[in-house]
Amino acid sequence: MNKQQTPFAPGFVERPYWWELAPPPPPGPPAPLPEAAEVAIIGGGIAGLSTAIELARGGVRALVLDREAIGWGASSRNGGALSGAGSLGRARSDLHKALDQTLLDEMVEEAEASFDDMEAFLREEGVECFFRRTGRFVGAHAPKALDTLKRRAEMLNRTGRDTATILERGRVREEVATDLYHGGLLIQRAGSLHPGLYVQGLAKAAARHGATLRGGVTVTGLEKEGAGYRVRTSQGDVLARQVMVATNGYTGAATPWHRRRLVPVASYMIATEPLGEARVRALLPKLRVYGDTKKVLYYFRPSPDFTRILFGGRASFVDADATRSAARLHGFLTGLLPDLAGVRVSHGWKGNVAFALDYLPHVGRQEGIHYALGCNGSGVVTMTHLGRCAARQILGGANRASAFTRLPFPTMAGYHGRPWFLPLVGASYQLRDRLDGWRSTPAKGHP
Repeated sequence: MNKQQTPFAPGFVERPYWWELAPPPPPGPPAPLPEAAEVAIIGGGIAGLSTAIELARGGVRALVLDREAIGWGASSRNGGALSGAGSLGRARSDLHKALDQTLLDEMVEEAEASFDDMEAFLREEGVECFFRRTGRFVGAHAPKALDTLKRRAEMLNRTGRDTATILERGRVREEVATDLYHGGLLIQRAGSLHPGLYVQGLAKAAARHGATLRGGVTVTGLEKEGAGYRVRTSQGDVLARQVMVATNGYTGAATPWHRRRLVPVASYMIATEPLGEARVRALLPKLRVYGDTKKVLYYFRPSPDFTRILFGGRASFVDADATRSAARLHGFLTGLLPDLAGVRVSHGWKGNVAFALDYLPHVGRQEGIHYALGCNGSGVVTMTHLGRCAARQILGGANRASAFTRLPFPTMAGYHGRPWFLPLVGASYQLRDRLDGWRSTPAKGHP
């Protein structure tokens, strides 16, 4: 396809917008690995780095390994939206039925507290990443979706920490310049940051506290050896007293038990060309972070300087290239916000998120190996928190175990980590959205 016939701006790049200001570290000559480590952490994203920092605060120095550059994965590719319990199990409408009420209340309270903990952590470590408390608006894609949002508002308001409010259809334009949503949920305890700068800040803090960070190292296997583990890598073996898995959407064959419990899903994003702050404010008046209730969901926000709109979603349920998915996302964006017709796209990118089969985050230990996995598309606060929980578990000093350790980590028969079924799931999701009455553009004559 000729790019002059597509919605691409001159100089369009298949690269995260965030990397303009905070690219992953460039590859260099591989530094030698230590022969031994107290804790080897597999995965150099938010969860792994958060674990390393908390371990260092407890006097334990970790070795963090990643097959790509530190922070290369979803940690520097995501939308940078933050919430506490606002996104907990958001893909499910039956949380109140599926979980024991006491456990659910504990999980919600813990998730809400994690938002405050992260804000305090940014101050303590001096991480500059354009953090703002913005609030989140979640649009109801169909009238019946408001019932699910009402239950979520009740769940959040029970904690006494959050203020969650249902907005009827007539008030949607107070939040976003579209006529497609049938009302929505406004969550006050939510925010945004620059994920590239955030993961760089985590890496600097981990190194400052004494962790050893090594990118470009592929872990190929783990073997129990004596009281610890032999970690086999592309750069040689490391003997580790303990091992932590924090690979999420990039979990590989070296940890098959974990891989069987995660479904890697590609999520796609675009950045518009500069629009100017006035135009962005006209479309997103409160400059919040935004999402919706569709199965094939949208998520979007203003850029940190308020001059662009960053927009993401499931543009494909197969592994599509970033250019093709960017064109499709552009169509979704202009359908939702018709005033953007004619606006072009400067960046398009993708990254893997990991869904657990129960759509809930997990932290724990299996046969001695620790893990924090399953962000389910909402990982910045979640994985920061679960990394810290894993570190406390390793240190053995937690006064109270995380509520998330009490969740079983399910798999299904015949599944080994290759999600052959995603195209079928995607087709069923699209059908369900259509049956719910979702239209990609406003109906003619709709007010």
